[in-house]
Amino acid sequence: MNAYDIIRRPVITEQSMEAVADKKYVFMVDVNADKGQIKEAVELAFGVKVAKVNTIRMKGKVKRTGAYPAGKRSDYKKAVVTLTPDSKTIEFFEGMV
Repeated sequence: MNAYDIIRRPVITEQSMEAVADKKYVFMVDVNADKGQIKEAVELAFGVKVAKVNTIRMKGKVKRTGAYPAGKRSDYKKAVVTLTPDSKTIEFFEGMV
């Protein structure tokens, strides 16, 4: 797996954009990736120093698709990545704050 297989996409929400001021960034990541792999992937992809990684496994929601049977969205994993104080910021998020 390379860094771009582990990091799926950034999570752009109001709450995650407020955390950017504290150098915390939220990404959807591969379900099978562990914290060490996520740390290495973010450091390699963005050229930053990662201090801490918190992960959350999210269950997919059950959605109606019309009549019976109901459908279900896929389960996914989020990672909240905290950068070190002396690290540069991730430029991708700068215009969104």
